[in-house]
Amino acid sequence: MAIIITDECINCGACEPECPNNAIYEGGAEWRFSDGTSLRGPFQRMNGTEIDSDAAQEPVNMDHYYIVPDKCTECVGFHDEPQCASVCPVDCCVDDENVRETKEELLAKKNRMHF
Repeated sequence: MAIIITDECINCGACEPECPNNAIYEGGAEWRFSDGTSLRGPFQRMNGTEIDSDAAQEPVNMDHYYIVPDKCTECVGFHDEPQCASVCPVDCCVDDENVRETKEELLAKKNRMHF
């Protein structure tokens, strides 16, 4: 599964630098698959669509920090636990019940982004 940031976020920014996949962005900020990864050029998203990894994507949230589910690996392959949740002072980094992935899937995603 991925991690989400709930509406309780106080926009402190503690989570953003902790993410090894650069999957966390400030509210309203555009994001790219290539940000903080080895990806360049065409990339196949989790839903099967192909996009340019260098193309700017619409913000997931306009009001507070957000996590891009297609880039989140729950820190699998980097750390023993999600670092965003471990540093969040208000415990608003939680499991996303709408995005479920096995450890193997998360590791495969990590390996696709960081080759």
